[in-house]
Amino acid sequence: MNCSRRFLSTCLQLFWFSLVVAAAPAAGAAKLGDVFVIPLENHNFTQPRPQAPSSEQLLGNPAAPYLNSLVTPGNANARQTSYASNYHNIPGLHPSAPNYIWAEAGNNFGVKNDHPPFGRGGSNRNTLNLSGQLQNAGILWMSYQEDIDINTSNNTPLPRNLWTVPLNAQSGAFIHGVNAYNGSHQYFFKPKHDGQLYFTDTNGGDNASTSNPEISHYAPLQQLATDLARHTVGRYNWITPDLYNDMHSSLGSFTYHGVRYTGDQAAVAEGDNFLSIIIPEIMASSAYRHNGVIVIWTDETAARHPDTASHTLPEIVISPLAKGNAYDSKVYYTHSSDLKTWEELFGLPLLNGAGAPGVHDLSDMFVRGAIPSAKVKLAHKAILRPGTPSISRR
Repeated sequence: MNCSRRFLSTCLQLFWFSLVVAAAPAAGAAKLGDVFVIPLENHNFTQPRPQAPSSEQLLGNPAAPYLNSLVTPGNANARQTSYASNYHNIPGLHPSAPNYIWAEAGNNFGVKNDHPPFGRGGSNRNTLNLSGQLQNAGILWMSYQEDIDINTSNNTPLPRNLWTVPLNAQSGAFIHGVNAYNGSHQYFFKPKHDGQLYFTDTNGGDNASTSNPEISHYAPLQQLATDLARHTVGRYNWITPDLYNDMHSSLGSFTYHGVRYTGDQAAVAEGDNFLSIIIPEIMASSAYRHNGVIVIWTDETAARHPDTASHTLPEIVISPLAKGNAYDSKVYYTHSSDLKTWEELFGLPLLNGAGAPGVHDLSDMFVRGAIPSAKVKLAHKAILRPGTPSISRR
């Protein structure tokens, strides 16, 4: 663009306008639909070797062939996946519950243990969280928890009128039934793996009876297939495997693809097996095909491992709107990044750590426009001139 001094001001205005047009999302650009988050437990994506105590990283782990297929370019399972190779634990945040609380609200609010929400030492917090924001905005959220609201004799769901909010742990062995994923007779649920249970606005208070007002948001995992078929899942869905299917605890040994694993590697294989079953089930649904997204996520670095740059956590997104073919996003992410992404997607104010300086959302893992507000902020940046105050995000 050739501009004389006389018309310099006009040319600059046209230049900045062209940047806004170039940065703005295309009209009708698709955005993410229903969200399905599947949290795993206590394993690093990458780590220095050797490690003590014994726990192998997930990348390249033979006990996790399905997860690795998702991050392998050229693999059919990776066609609609992106992953993060620079995703980190919130520094020093351990054990499990503080991380799940952070994922819901961008802060652990002083919680440093795995106590349940209520009872002696209970960690319930009366403050706003993501699912509470969704509820206030009239956006349906659901929590599918394995081993809740079931007949512990045969592993079938209880009648719906007997469902409760799962505020307390339960574990044991089925007399007749078996786990649908690992074939064992064991069941093992703990509330510490669902952050929604730690906030008054989404747990309904210290009320484990059928009168709890939040009952409609919680369902046994066995209900997910029915809800997918009936198109009644939430816009935001939290799916927690039990402790034998989320890589937390080992059944002692587990045979997977003809290989018998023991110890921690058995826990990895059990979790990978779970993913290999549940993910295709979600991907076959209308909710997924309409630009849904599945997120595989791990709560924290492996037990007693340091939180260093060499210890990364898995973060894998599967979506028709993912960049795909195992796109490797090298942007620095933490749990605050996920929270920021969902709040942007649903048009909600950013809570606590989600709005902190330098926190990136997950937009780099998706095609342009999948998270529309991320592109709006880019357009805002484009029209700023040196010395111009920043434009508010909200």
